[in-house]
This record gives sequence, structure tokens and C-alpha cells, in this order.
Amino acid sequence: MEKHRSKFEDSIAKLYPNLVYECIKLNYTVPSTKHLYIPDFKLVTESNKVIWIEAKGLFKAADRKKMLLVKEQYPDLDIRFVFQNPNVKISKTSQTTAAEWCIKHGFKYGNIKTIEKWLME
Repeated sequence: MEKHRSKFEDSIAKLYPNLVYECIKLNYTVPSTKHLYIPDFKLVTESNKVIWIEAKGLFKAADRKKMLLVKEQYPDLDIRFVFQNPNVKISKTSQTTAAEWCIKHGFKYGNIKTIEKWLME
């Protein structure tokens, strides 16, 4: 017997055994929506380089998704994260830390003291 996604689907398949279950996949696009991203801080370094700082205590899934979209759409911006604790897990169910997520996705990161180093760039 086929595995269905719900008991209701099981009931339909049982009543109508000639129905073919999930036999086609169709691509579709979710209409785009416009959003606004406002970086937390603008840092201008000693060499006049601009760094945008995003301060994070909790690093929620929606924030991670947003930042990947912003990075994709503004690849020339230097956006960096300052975490209360870069070694905190990104969720209760993940073993990935905020620091590891940043490394994986090419973001520079640090803690509050790291800003001092960035100022000297």
C-alpha cells in the first residue's frame, strides 16, 4: 500500500484504488513581494571603508533567510554580524552555531569587541 501524507488521503485511496497518487510535479513561482532591510549600524573605517553591522542576540530563521536574500541582491555591500554570543546554536533543533552559519554563507562576524578591530581596517 502506498504511503500518503494524511489519513484523509489514505481514506480516499482506499475508497478509490484506481486513483494514481502524486504522479506529477509542477513548478510554480511564488509572486515576489517587496521588503525593506535597514542595517542596524553604519561603521566607517579609518580607511573610509563602509561596513554595515547587523547586531543579533537571537538569530531567527526569518533573519537568516532575509540576510541571504539581501546579500544576493546587494553583493557589493560589506554586511557583518555582531553577536552577543557567536557560539550560540541557531535553533533548538540545530547543531549549527551562528558563527558556523556565517562562515558557511560568507559573512564576517564577531562579538561587540570585534567592532574595534573593524574600525582600524
